[in-house]
Amino acid sequence: QVQCVESGGGLVQPGGSLRLSCAASGIMFRIYTMGWYRQAPGKQRELVASIRSSGLTDYADFVKGRFSISRDNAKNTVYLQVSSLKPEDTAVYYCTIVGYDSWGQGTQVTVSS
Repeated sequence: QVQCVESGGGLVQPGGSLRLSCAASGIMFRIYTMGWYRQAPGKQRELVASIRSSGLTDYADFVKGRFSISRDNAKNTVYLQVSSLKPEDTAVYYCTIVGYDSWGQGTQVTVSS
């Protein structure tokens, strides 16, 4: 089965940064477009950023200039560098194949003073 294990979340002050990691298994990782999503309590899950097998990236408007997605195909890992964090970035962050309706535990990012 496809499995993506997220890590790297935590509690950070506004303006701070974190690097989230996602280790994938059970797939031919290098051929898929991978995405980071997030979901805050009471809100819809939303796509934050994606990265194609070629390395081409795309971002939601609300994170452009602050977040950066990357991948290491040799390690079957995708990363999300989150910077200039705002309280509204607080959410559980998930990683999966774009368009694939399966979700792991995610990693919690909490932005608070």
